Amino acid sequence: MLLEKKNAIIYGGGGSIGAAVAAAYAAEGARVFLVGRTRGTLDAAAAAVRDAGGTADVAVFDATDEKAVDEHAAAVVAEAGGIDISFNLITRGDAQGTPLVEMTLADLRRAVDVGLTSTFLTARAAARQMTAQGSGVILSVTSGTAKVAVPMMGSTGPADAAVESFLRCLAAEVGPAGVRVVGIHTAGVVETLDVESIRAVNPNVDAETVVAGIAQMTMLKRAPRLAQLVGTATFLASDAAAGITGTIVNTSCGLIPG
Repeated sequence: MLLEKKNAIIYGGGGSIGAAVAAAYAAEGARVFLVGRTRGTLDAAAAAVRDAGGTADVAVFDATDEKAVDEHAAAVVAEAGGIDISFNLITRGDAQGTPLVEMTLADLRRAVDVGLTSTFLTARAAARQMTAQGSGVILSVTSGTAKVAVPMMGSTGPADAAVESFLRCLAAEVGPAGVRVVGIHTAGVVETLDVESIRAVNPNVDAETVVAGIAQMTMLKRAPRLAQLVGTATFLASDAAAGITGTIVNTSCGLIPG
């Protein structure tokens, strides 16, 4: 198994991607620690892991809470013996669909602040433990809009840019201690793409058209699937990807080029 005897913390573990990653990691032998703000979705994700024969633990707190993040990481180390994988998948509260010149400061800053703060705190907590043990993988997801000039994407591009820059800098610092840091570009994942979720981020877009046309916007002329994203995340977390760090892996089927 790719992740046998690994300990993985998944922030945002109750979401659709987080729950799928947790199930895949557990199936590959990892013990998963699911973190989020909503007890119900976390418990459901953990139950699915346990029903399949895996081991899952749940903690309810906000990943922007410095004290809670640090205390939880220390508790995982004390109980499980270490942290091998840390994956940040929390929702940032992106605001899209409003021209930047009309956007409020609060809407612009929310995704930047939440994204960078949660990535910094969770990665820092993991890196402190991982550098001491001489190994580990830190993962995070962005949409890829930091690389391309896409109009009406609001706070998403600035938030992605902040997170990706941090990940690359962290990779350079912790690499000599055996710790890898990798980002994943993803967007338009079929199983997570619905009218309601699109409208929550961008109320000014024709959500039905986006859902229907996303495949035609990609280089492969098909939308990325959740299983493909999860498979990539599982590979990157494993020793099979030992040569990959300081970069962003693109799983968007070419929706975001590069």
